[in-house]
Amino acid sequence: MLHARSIAVSEPFGLPTGSLTIMSLIAANPGNSQKQLADWAGITGPALVGVVDELENRGLVTRERSQQDRRRNSLILTDKGQRTTEAMMAAVATIEAPIRDSLGSEDMRQLIMLVDRAVGALQQDSE
Repeated sequence: MLHARSIAVSEPFGLPTGSLTIMSLIAANPGNSQKQLADWAGITGPALVGVVDELENRGLVTRERSQQDRRRNSLILTDKGQRTTEAMMAAVATIEAPIRDSLGSEDMRQLIMLVDRAVGALQQDSE
């Protein structure tokens, strides 16, 4: 149910599914490579390229040659991309409000900690 609601957040913006995840990762890690972002998002490189192409076409993301490794692109949100990400995150916060209200701050903190541990365990297992 939460997944379906989260996907619906992208609809008013006319963005493909996964856009918010990718844009949030770029915002939190500006300049990282497409490969690194694909790994963090749990998608293939070609799937990421499709989403990034769409975001770039809409003026939300730019690709820049990495100064450290000229063979790779670094991804950066544009000002429009930053504003769109913030608007989408506000919509997500509204969707998540009943969960936060039901759990309270301590249980919410513990839930996030447990999910982070579970994701970390899966990442270690896949390496």
